[in-house]
Amino acid sequence: MRLKINHTSVYTYDEPVQYSLQRLRLTPKTQPGQTVLDWRTTVHGAHVEVGYADHFGNHVDLVSMNADQTTIRIVAEGEVETEDRSGVFGPHQGFVPLWLYLRDTPLTKAGRLVRELARTAEGETELARMHALMATLHKAVDYKAGETAADTTAERALEKGSGVCQDHTHIMISAARVLGLPARYVSGYLLMDGHVEQAASHAWADVHIQGLGWVGFDAANNICPDDRYVRLATGLCYRDAAPVSGLVLGRSAETMSVSIRVEASGQSQSQSQS
Repeated sequence: MRLKINHTSVYTYDEPVQYSLQRLRLTPKTQPGQTVLDWRTTVHGAHVEVGYADHFGNHVDLVSMNADQTTIRIVAEGEVETEDRSGVFGPHQGFVPLWLYLRDTPLTKAGRLVRELARTAEGETELARMHALMATLHKAVDYKAGETAADTTAERALEKGSGVCQDHTHIMISAARVLGLPARYVSGYLLMDGHVEQAASHAWADVHIQGLGWVGFDAANNICPDDRYVRLATGLCYRDAAPVSGLVLGRSAETMSVSIRVEASGQSQSQSQS
């Protein structure tokens, strides 16, 4: 499938900030399951200092804003050809050793509830257990916006029983690591049924399965990623793979607006699932 994407983020401050430095992980790479046909990221109100590949292999643009600016507008847009691989990304590659993806972060550290959830994952193979875990998690945590925040932990979201795709992803990662399987956070885009305009990017988990490599699990939708998905960045948790992250110095209040448009521009939409 060919997907056309426009991702616009606007940051507005009530007075000029002292200094702003942000990392943009808004450039998808050609990799298994996707071919980037055209992509560009433009920044208004800030200066692109450097572009580089981080230790997870993500493309990062580092941008700074001078004190005389009160607005930053970031537009990432392009076209990506995708392939349905039934969620299978493939062998591990890159700078980071596979064992690092067993490491907890403050957002993914397992507590009693996550450990209990992990114990419910039954099946004769690792793949079967991960599908069972995804299905149980999907039922246990309702998708509700506004119930959690960017710093909500996996344990807290599971306790609340509600959250967004970030929370489903953190819980899936945390439970997989409890079971001894490397897991990572994936940020990206999803072509949604009947919704071209979106207010946020999407997220799902990759779990490393013996014999298959990385396999994606979208617990928020209870499916493995297909050709409706585009990958942006990966990491141990949201903080490593967030489309935009950084720091702002000063006392100025920040207002942020995000507009994302994902639409099919080629073949008819696939409904296949793993």
